[in-house]
Amino acid sequence: MALDPNCLFCKIVRKEIAANEVLRDDHVVAFHDLNPQAPTHVLVIPTSHAQDLSAFTAGADAEQAARLLHAAAEIGARFGPGGYRVVMNQGRDAGQSVFHLHAHVLAGRAMAWPPG
Repeated sequence: MALDPNCLFCKIVRKEIAANEVLRDDHVVAFHDLNPQAPTHVLVIPTSHAQDLSAFTAGADAEQAARLLHAAAEIGARFGPGGYRVVMNQGRDAGQSVFHLHAHVLAGRAMAWPPG
C-alpha cells in the first residue's frame, strides 16, 4: 500500500503537513486531533495509505495490523490511565471524514454509552 499524494494523512506521514505527534515509527504515526472530542484525542494512522479498515485488512500484513492496535493501546495507557476509548469509523455513514484509516484514542473524561 503506497501513499496517496492527495491524502491529508499521507501528507502528515511524509511530513509535508505538521502535526503534534506523540508517536512515529515505520508502521504508524500518532498525533493530536485538531478538533478534539475529549481532553485527550489522538489519531493513530498507518504509514501506508488504506482508505478504511476493509482496505487495510485486505492489504496489510499481520505486523502492520498488530502495530496499529499496539500503538493505540500504548497511547491509551499513556494519556488515559483511568480508561480510554478506541474508535474506528468505517465509511461516511459511520462518521468517517478523512478516508485514510485512523483510530481515535479518546481519554480524559468519562465516556457515555451508547455513543452518537
